Amino acid sequence: MMSSKYNLEERTAKFGENTIEFCKSVKQDTISRPIISQLIRSATSIGANYCEANNASSKKDFKNKIFICKKECQETKHWLRMITQCAPEQKEKIAALWQECQELTMIFQKIISSSS
Repeated sequence: MMSSKYNLEERTAKFGENTIEFCKSVKQDTISRPIISQLIRSATSIGANYCEANNASSKKDFKNKIFICKKECQETKHWLRMITQCAPEQKEKIAALWQECQELTMIFQKIISSSS
């Protein structure tokens, strides 16, 4: 079996799961609730779009889905920055999620530039 570090489908799914687990630990109030919702949406859609890319109908469709993965990573990094304002005591966990998201961003960028 392929290492999960190199299995991008597993890695993106794990990132979504880790983000959900993190969000469960954040105290919800009127400010944090919408940020948590946006963060979960964007973080989990990375893996969903990657699954779609793997089943793309054409090279153009594949590239487009990978581009969407990258866009969702960028959005997720934004929401991670915002959630730091709601849970400053969890900066280390947020930084670890941000770092993984940054690595995924770079992977998707490499896929995009390699598929041209």
